[in-house]
Formats: sequence, C-alpha cells, structure tokens
Amino acid sequence: MKRIIAATLLATAVTAVPAAARQLTIADVTTLSRVGSPTMSKDGRWLVWAQRETDLAADRGRYDLWRLDLSQTGAIPQKLAADAKLDENDPQIVGATVYLTADDAIWSVPVTGGTPRRLTNFKGGFNGYKVAPTGDRLVVWADRKPGAPSLEPVMEKKDTLAGSARTYDQLFVRHWDSWADGTRSQLFVLPLTSAGAPGNGVAIQGTLVGDAPSKPFGGAEEVSWSADGRTVYFALREAGRIEPLSTNLDIFAAPADGSAAPTNLTAANKATDTQPSVSPDGRKLAYLAMRRPAFEADRYVLTIRDLASGQTVSLTERWDRSVGSIAWALDSRSLYVTAEDTQENPVWRVDAASGQVTRLTQAGNVSAVVVGARGAVVAMNSLTAPDDFYRVAGSQPQRLTSVNAAKLAGIDMPTVDRFSFKGANNDTVWGYAVKPYGAPATGGGKVPIAFMVHGGPQGSSNNSWSYRWNPAVFAGAGYGLVAVDFHGSTGYGQAFTDAISNNWGGWPLEDLQKGLAAATARYSWLDGDNACALGASYGGYMMNWIEGRWPDRFKCIVQHDGVFDARAMAYETEELWFDEWEHGGKAYFEDPQAFERWNPVNYVDRWKTPQLVITGEKDFRIPYTQGIAAFTALQRRNIPSRLVVFPNENHWVLKPKNSRQWYGEVLGWMDRWTKGQR
Repeated sequence: MKRIIAATLLATAVTAVPAAARQLTIADVTTLSRVGSPTMSKDGRWLVWAQRETDLAADRGRYDLWRLDLSQTGAIPQKLAADAKLDENDPQIVGATVYLTADDAIWSVPVTGGTPRRLTNFKGGFNGYKVAPTGDRLVVWADRKPGAPSLEPVMEKKDTLAGSARTYDQLFVRHWDSWADGTRSQLFVLPLTSAGAPGNGVAIQGTLVGDAPSKPFGGAEEVSWSADGRTVYFALREAGRIEPLSTNLDIFAAPADGSAAPTNLTAANKATDTQPSVSPDGRKLAYLAMRRPAFEADRYVLTIRDLASGQTVSLTERWDRSVGSIAWALDSRSLYVTAEDTQENPVWRVDAASGQVTRLTQAGNVSAVVVGARGAVVAMNSLTAPDDFYRVAGSQPQRLTSVNAAKLAGIDMPTVDRFSFKGANNDTVWGYAVKPYGAPATGGGKVPIAFMVHGGPQGSSNNSWSYRWNPAVFAGAGYGLVAVDFHGSTGYGQAFTDAISNNWGGWPLEDLQKGLAAATARYSWLDGDNACALGASYGGYMMNWIEGRWPDRFKCIVQHDGVFDARAMAYETEELWFDEWEHGGKAYFEDPQAFERWNPVNYVDRWKTPQLVITGEKDFRIPYTQGIAAFTALQRRNIPSRLVVFPNENHWVLKPKNSRQWYGEVLGWMDRWTKGQR
C-alpha cells in the first residue's frame, strides 16, 4: 500500500486533536480563495495571477490580480490590481507590463505596480486575448457572425412581426449549456502601441467557419503567436453538417495582418490536433495530436513541427501516457508537460530532441505550469489542499504561497490511503480511501461509506482538489469515502482507458464491486454494511445501472446528471461523436443493440434502492429529461426518491449558493439512510 503523502502539499497533520479543531464543511470550501493560472516574467522574477474571492451575497466570484516577487526568499503576495468595481482577470506578462481583462476591455499595468490603463475600446464583448511576444500586437477572440471583417458589431434590422422561435437547418442547435445563436468564436488582431490598442482590429480566419478557440472549453492554450509576432497559430474544427460527429480539430497558421488565408498545417490527421505552442527561439511548433477520429479520449501525443521544413516528429509516441498541457523551456531544448499517472497528475520534462521523459513532481495534481529564466513554477493541489504555487526544484517542490492558510486554520483534514486489487480481466486496478480525521484505525468504531464513482467516463478519481465533488467534505461529514479507478480511467495507459468503450456496464461494474470488497476488507474503520453510492455524468449512469444490476448492496444512491435511457440519450445529447463512439461507433438506428446492451432503462423492474436524483435545466450534455425519467421510474415503483432541479446550472453546479444547497441535499439524503436521520 502506497500512502498519498498529503504533507507534500499541506503541513503535516498533528496527531492530537486541538481544542478548536473541526471538520471541513462545504461552507468552508465555497469561501476559499481560488488562484487562477499564473503568468511569469521572462526573467523569472515576477509571478502574477488572478485570485477569486466568493461574494456569497451576489452568488458569484469576483477577481483581483496578485503578484509575488520570486527574487525575494519568503516574499509575501501583494495585490497588483484590485478595483472593487472591476473583475481583473486573465493576466499576461510581456516585458515589464502585465496585461489583463476587466469591464469588457483589455488593460495594462506595470508589473512593479501602478494604476491600470484601459487599452481597447471596441464594443460587443470578447472571450479572451493574447499579446504577441514582441509587444506590438494582440489577438482577441470574440463571438461574432461568421465572416465578420472586424470586431465591430453588425447592426441587424429586426423584423417587428417575427415571433420568438429559433430556427435551425443543421446541428449543433445547442452545445453544453447554450443554444446556437448564429455566432462563432473568431480571432481578430489589433495593433498595440503606446496609445493603446484602439479600433476594431482585423479578422484573420478568412472564410473558415468554426470556433477558435473551440467550444465549450477551449481557451488561450489553443492560440499561439510566432516569436516574431507576425503569425498566429490556432486550433479550429471546421463547421458543417458533420460538426457534432467530428473531433477533427486542426492547427492553422494565419498572417497577423490578415493579408492571406489561414494554412492548415495538420490536414492529413483526421483526429484532434490542438494546443499549438511556438518555441521561444521561433523554430518549432509543439502541439498535441490524437490518432483516432471521433474519439475524444484518445491518447494525446506531443508532436513537434519544424517551422522551416514542415517535418513533424511524434515526440512521445513511445510513452504510454496522454499529455495534458505544454510549456517550453526558455532555451527551447525541452518542454514541461503534464500527464496523469496512477492517480497523480505530475509535471514532466521532455527532451525536445530525444523525447526522453523525466518526472519532476510526485504526489499531487499540477493544474498549471509557467516557465521563466529561473525554471518552472506550478500551481498544485491535492485531495486535502486547494491550489498553491510551488517552484519545481530538486526532489520536492518548494512552496511559494499558502493562500488559504488562515481560512483552513483549525480544520482537520482527512487522511488518504491508496490500495490496489485484481479487477476485471485480472488487471491491477487502483483506488483510494479517505478516512475522517479522528476515525479509529482499528477497533469497534466504524464510519458509513460514501462510494463515489467518477465521470468522464475516461477520467480519474485522482489526488486532486475539487470544488464540486470534494472527498474531504464527505469525510468531514463523517463518511469514509472510497473511490475506484475502474477500467476506462486515465493515467494507466491507453489500453486501460479504451477498455470502457462499448463496455459501459461490464468491466467497470466488476471493478467497482471488487474494489468496494477490497476496501472494506482492508480498512476496518469502514462499515461495509452501511454504504451509499454516488456519482455524476458517467458516474450518474453507473448509479442507474447499479439500481438494476447491483440492487441489494447500498442503503441509498445519489445520481447526478446520469444517463437513464441510452436510446433517448443518443438523440438528445449534442456532441454525438462521444455517445456513438462509446457504443461501437454507429448511430442508434444503425446498431440499436449496442446501446441497449448497457441501457439502465431495461432493468427498472429490478430497482429498489432509495435514490436522490439531481439535474440542471441548462445541461445539454445529458439533458435534464434523463433525470426526470429516472425520477418517474422511481416514483412509479414506489421507491423512496427525491428530485432536485437547478434551473440555472448546466452539467456542473457552479454557483456558491447552489453548491451549498447541493451538499445539503446530498449529505441529508445519505444521513437519512445511513445514520437513521429520517
């Protein structure tokens, strides 16, 4: 058994319970400060980031910019931009200037401090930006009508007799949580001078129709400047009737002055190419490439393109891990990447010539990497600690910040232990158990089990902090949380990840059954006869599958945004490529049996476990009708059940007040059935 060393990310826990000690609650979590992805000056002296504080009354987060002087040992973070009327966000350092967003504009402030200055005056809003390394241009992405020549909004004449109906002739009609409105995220370049960045810029995508960056989650990592500031590289999936079936993002190169049409650099690959990143010396373009079209969870291979010759090298082809992010070293001889590995998400160094991989961090989840002349700084978290910044140096990262030390003072975090067992196909499967602080290691005292199943399904219950499904909060409420990385999980090689496709209710369920048995046999403090299962997305699907295929194991179930009827899901979801790949690669009407084989609706006659159903009305990935259908099935079978619908949430619960309500409902339901609080 390998212990997840929480001390890497948090001060070592004391063995005696202090008089004022208490357990972590969701009220604590929703008020924690959240650090965003940092930016670092080229000389390695300054680290700048946006930090979110919760405005509970307004039910939102608000942002300020902070900086840290890395040249001073033990330096204390200071606010750099903190106007109470603005949300300062998205910092980027070029030279001695910090650029930022606030009030639908781009601003600048000296990294040494001063009054922020507004640089742009275009109308219509925007989604992000990136300043050229030469400091004389910036690229902005904003939603505009396809083919818009600039950022200037087009005044459209409204038909005063028209009704309120939306009309469509092809998919996507809606995506993630938004109905299609006829706009696309497009790139526009503005000049940047001492007078600011006036005007509406010039479009650089030519006749391409698609979203750059991609939606719903693409951002600055999908846009990159050439070293000389003359070319913009970006990822885009061309739109058309097959868009909901295609994962074919390509890397394009476009002149920054809009003088020529973009060039597709990866047209030969029909799968995903993304995250273009130009080396500091301007000679190479790194990006991530998948191999299999229509499979969104294929392995990302770090690929290097020589910009002069056009030759490409699949640098990490022989490394059976999927790269998550890219950051070049300043000498252009190596790259810092993240890649999951057995419930951790470390940072690694990859030699740009040989592809040799070296692991740089051990325990913890690296959520961001920035590089300067003095090396790399990362944002890192764990199951028991939210993000802080660390310098990557030697065998252990050097802590630079303790952003939430005061807010977490007096709170006893749980302990985390990792275990493994032989699962389906006789493969080694990993899991972890989270023990509430103060729970006896042996003896008579036992705690009820929260058996949490991750989503994705190609995801991981890894050593990372969460603001939505936080294992430490469940432990704080008195539950021993158990999580298993079943077949389909990431961080164990691509074959293990692939094993869930067309096998949703097979090997994963076997892994979960064996994993829970292994955990209860190993940890005497777990009450194996008093367990509640819970999960969202694929985990929510598994809750519905467990209802019919493992109906006698749990005292209760919590199902959030899970698939109830695979047939309806095949026609209701928006990203069709996912659902069809996961059921053999064909549409439902072409191979209905592939969908019906693992369809929870076919086993409703066996349902008996009390279930809490949660859904969001803005969830278009697994539409809320799936939740209503599951609740209907439960009610018709007279099974104790409760439906919670969030009208202003999507596939995730994000608003602070909603998060508190969510935990209140979930823990209340679990307490009712495992602690007799009925």
